[in-house]
Amino acid sequence: MKKQLLQAAAAVALLAALPAFAQNAAIVNGKPVPKARMDVLAQQLAAAGRPVTPEMQGQLREEVVAREIFMQEAQKQGLDATDDYKNQLELARQAILIRQLFDNYRKTNAVSDADAQAEYDKFVAANGGKEYKARHILVEKEDQAQKILADLKKGAKFEDLAKKQSKDPGSGANGGDLDWAAPASFVPEFSEAMIKLKKGETTPAPVKSQFGYHIIRVDDIRQAQLPKLDEVKPQIVQQLQQQRLQKYQEELRAKAKVE
Repeated sequence: MKKQLLQAAAAVALLAALPAFAQNAAIVNGKPVPKARMDVLAQQLAAAGRPVTPEMQGQLREEVVAREIFMQEAQKQGLDATDDYKNQLELARQAILIRQLFDNYRKTNAVSDADAQAEYDKFVAANGGKEYKARHILVEKEDQAQKILADLKKGAKFEDLAKKQSKDPGSGANGGDLDWAAPASFVPEFSEAMIKLKKGETTPAPVKSQFGYHIIRVDDIRQAQLPKLDEVKPQIVQQLQQQRLQKYQEELRAKAKVE
């Protein structure tokens, strides 16, 4: 009878301890290691692009146990009482709180579909119209540009002259090719001269800009090929979020009394 009572008491004690075990990943030197640490570590890995699979739970447990062991040893050596530790701890505390502050701001000030649509409409208005597939030859002096124009009139190939004489390293190696672009992509002097040209035409005189003298040829013209909203919506949302967060930071800074 007494043996049965002891077994029953042990069973009750074991059942009472089960919730505590469920909440802990392990107990190291008598100190519980909360399972929540594994969950936070898993979240950090996922945020860094390494999603945690069920098979990795054992590795997570080993990691939090190892950290607890090392931390206990550091405390034994009194390292948690040093000024260096306290300063680093304060910086880490600040970083965590600031990150949570900004995360909370993003959640409570989310970019709506209407916000994204409005920003996209502004983008379309600014980048619509015509696009030009142009080439140019850039030189330092006007007499060099005039010589190039003369050579073109004599039958020299634009692409060959660009490769040999253009000081624009990006386009020069490709025969002066600037690919498709809107006029707003270029400096005003270049754009104003370019949009006056028809397909296949070359500027009759050198075009001076802050970079030197340009000889411009338009190879083709088309209506602007803009991406659909769905294609650029993630970038628009991210950009608006960053703008709002920056404004929020500036407002907090402006309201703070700093002496």
